[in-house]
Amino acid sequence: MPPEPLRIAGFARGGAVTLLVDDRPVAAFAGESLATALLAAGIRTLRNSPGGAPRGMFCGMGACQECLVEVDGIAQPACQTPVRAGQDIRLRLDGPQ
Repeated sequence: MPPEPLRIAGFARGGAVTLLVDDRPVAAFAGESLATALLAAGIRTLRNSPGGAPRGMFCGMGACQECLVEVDGIAQPACQTPVRAGQDIRLRLDGPQ
């Protein structure tokens, strides 16, 4: 018999939503972090450093700012920003704006 999947009692995943990442639709679930949704979609580079080195999620708790993206025109850490339907996400691949 296969093992039971791990589940947190009382936790229900949010509904499926679509957000735009650099004008491309990306499927996600409401309430999960943007960093999680982007990683699940195969998007690992979220910005480039001023020197051009790729950066992505690092600490996962908002302290390092490595996952900074633009959400509806405002710079926010992807690991601390919950997914909402219709968000317009811009990766910062050209360095700080």
